[in-house]
Amino acid sequence: MTFANYYHKLKPRARELRRQGILVETLFWKQVRAKKFGYHFYRQKPLGNYIVDFYCPALKLVVEIDGSSHYDRKQYDKLREEFLQSIGLRVIRFSDVEVKDNIHSVIKTLKEKTLKQI
Repeated sequence: MTFANYYHKLKPRARELRRQGILVETLFWKQVRAKKFGYHFYRQKPLGNYIVDFYCPALKLVVEIDGSSHYDRKQYDKLREEFLQSIGLRVIRFSDVEVKDNIHSVIKTLKEKTLKQI
């Protein structure tokens, strides 16, 4: 999927975010990388003017893992999600606590939700 309004200046920031290796994102990534989940995912992928946590082009799916930084960004997250939906993507959100405390349940939920989509 190519985005006409892809903001190329986000690539270095996305690379920096991948290098930071936030614990919950790393836990999730270990479960979906290298097609272990059955589909190819990108991590910290620029889409439009945003960087999403995880993106699966085959499923047209964005997975966001929300930590405390999202608590005061509800309006921003809403606008971001509306943009992603407007270009045909579905967004699934998990809290960082869910991922950290029960990654297997998160993956099970993700599989259930993606099977409904196919």
